[in-house]
Amino acid sequence: MKYISNNCFLFVIASLLFYSCHKQSEISKTFNCKTSSFKTLEKVNDVKNLFSIDLPKDWKINLYKDGIQSSIFAGDTTKQLTKTVLLDVSFIQKNVNFNETFLLQQEQENLSKNLIKIASKEFTFLDKPALLNIYKGKKGDFSYQICNTFIKVNEQNFILAKTEVYGDSFVNERFCKAFSLIENIQLNQ
Repeated sequence: MKYISNNCFLFVIASLLFYSCHKQSEISKTFNCKTSSFKTLEKVNDVKNLFSIDLPKDWKINLYKDGIQSSIFAGDTTKQLTKTVLLDVSFIQKNVNFNETFLLQQEQENLSKNLIKIASKEFTFLDKPALLNIYKGKKGDFSYQICNTFIKVNEQNFILAKTEVYGDSFVNERFCKAFSLIENIQLNQ
């Protein structure tokens, strides 16, 4: 009888650990993501060493910097554009406030590109205020969706994680895979 009690206790503890480790982020909840991840990731630091992100080793990665931003652009170039996802994560040295003026500016900028907002959500990410905007439209001959995730690092800086998906197949799954990467962003400050 003691053996059964110990096994039940261990099962309960193991179950609690499993569910606590698989807590969905707000981004994943928005897209109702199931566990979706990549194998063989490598840590990539931006040029200014302000942040890092774990990305698939076989993806093409470009680094960029200028006076106010440092970016990591990545995508799987072994797949067709309509079967992959493009990810652009930038640390921008500029203040951002998720107020009415900012939201209107985002709306106007995307409308000028003939993109229509399909979702918007404020939440907490990396223990920081964050905003997610999803737009849909056409780019070239392809249907196109973009998810802009703004993360306010502090009063002088924010991160913009842009996820782009072309085509109509497996859009949600591709967004979820990208979010599994975004969730690994680490600030080096």
